[in-house]
Amino acid sequence: MTLFCRAIALENLTIEIKELAITNNIRPKIFPVRVEALEKLTHDVMLMKLKLPSTDKLQFVAGQYLEFLLKDGKRRAFSIASPSHESSLLEIHLRLIPGGEFTEYVFKEMTEKSILRVEGPFGNFYLREDSEKTIIFVAGGTGFAPIKGMIEESIQKGMQRPIKLYRGARILEDLYMDTLCKKWANEFSHIEYIPVLSESLQEDAWHGRNGLVHEAVLKDFVNLNEYQLYCCGAPQMVEVAHKAFIKAGLPEDEFYSDAFTFAAPVKK
Repeated sequence: MTLFCRAIALENLTIEIKELAITNNIRPKIFPVRVEALEKLTHDVMLMKLKLPSTDKLQFVAGQYLEFLLKDGKRRAFSIASPSHESSLLEIHLRLIPGGEFTEYVFKEMTEKSILRVEGPFGNFYLREDSEKTIIFVAGGTGFAPIKGMIEESIQKGMQRPIKLYRGARILEDLYMDTLCKKWANEFSHIEYIPVLSESLQEDAWHGRNGLVHEAVLKDFVNLNEYQLYCCGAPQMVEVAHKAFIKAGLPEDEFYSDAFTFAAPVKK
């Protein structure tokens, strides 16, 4: 990787920034959406489906995110869990944050047919399609949302790059949409699914992998030099995973991430 602040051009050159090349023609915009469906996936994860106006269509790349515009001027960002070819009905996964003003409203008061205002898309967390390297996805909690969109988009495009999907959760109940991930692995030979539980319960009768999800990756791959890795979840998980993966040989420019941060709880 070349640092522009330390490089001197010896002749005329053209610099292409991949992140801009993919999203260059996509401009964020503000638009109304209708809550088409609300479905609890677990006790603290809600599936929200948003319907765009019939005259509107959102252009985005799978993995990007939207911001909900609240009445008090605040914003709340959530990843789009849909592939871009399903742009008329957007899927969002929301985790209930105790004391979180917006998520508590969604879980306790919001009803279907509610009208919201959002702005987007934003973000550079999307699948780099100009590589043939094996893809390793590492998702913690609702960090699965943008990765779901990327995988579904790759399937729709007929991509055959090997995909290793590692999902981390605390207990079995937290592993929402587990059946969908198994379906991908059963139907597509290039997709492998590895769920990992950190605190499995006796009643889970869990016979799968245990421990931290990023450590499961490190156990399976001694050297990550020839891989491309996408990581999404809580900031601490992403930070720890990044350091560990780079130490295991992953090139710095082959690590792509999106860390989920949360607004401070409302004081009561």
